[in-house]
Amino acid sequence: MSIKKYLQSLQKLLPNTLLEQIQYLHSSLLLRWILSSKSQPVAFSQKSAMVFSPHQDDETFGCGGLIALKREYGIPVVVIFLTDGGSTGHTEPNSQNQIIQIRKQEALTALGILGVPSSAIHFLEKPDGTLLNLKNQERQQTITRIAELLQKYQPEEVYVPHHKDCHRDHEATYELVKEAIPQAKITVELIQYPIWLFWRAPLFIMLKLQDIAAVYHLSIAPVQDKKHRAISSYCSQIQSLPSGFIQRFLGSTEIFFKSES
Repeated sequence: MSIKKYLQSLQKLLPNTLLEQIQYLHSSLLLRWILSSKSQPVAFSQKSAMVFSPHQDDETFGCGGLIALKREYGIPVVVIFLTDGGSTGHTEPNSQNQIIQIRKQEALTALGILGVPSSAIHFLEKPDGTLLNLKNQERQQTITRIAELLQKYQPEEVYVPHHKDCHRDHEATYELVKEAIPQAKITVELIQYPIWLFWRAPLFIMLKLQDIAAVYHLSIAPVQDKKHRAISSYCSQIQSLPSGFIQRFLGSTEIFFKSES
């Protein structure tokens, strides 16, 4: 059974509140297991970074602590948003345009709290939900634009959503960036951050042994309050996300997966 069909079957069988409770318990147990026995602590890196975020909030949920730590040391961090974040279910153009502008302002506010200047924030504004199905020409144009940004800033580390993150835009972001790196002709460390991975699907279905072997965690205790405030800036998203899901990102550690660039 595919992950999509697995999730759809759960949604049909269980009420939303019960499903969210199961997902919260599942996510909490997996995180505890990974942090206690499967992941290794990593020392803070003073390398410059570029963070690719499918939507306005993923960067803060997945990397907010890391971003804040680097900025406190004056280390350059650039954040690239691939979509406009406008997929809300509203059919009226005015409603969609409004939420796009709201989410853009929320991103600027959140990243301002984390220490990223507006000059280091870029919005590619692809329609939300379409990254996996971009037409060939637009896909190549997007990869070229990503490569141009990589060449311009020359980051030493690149952060992307996990390649099995259970969301089409997230997984497509990983693929687009991975294809752009050789085109940019730079050498970087490609690092993955999970958003939906622990929430939406069983770990034994999603991850192989080599995936688990590549996991590590970073302490963000000194900047934990900054991350909390940055998350709170995303008012339009907090209202629609399960409270248990948000809770998973409020701890004193962030989890990352190493991968080959």
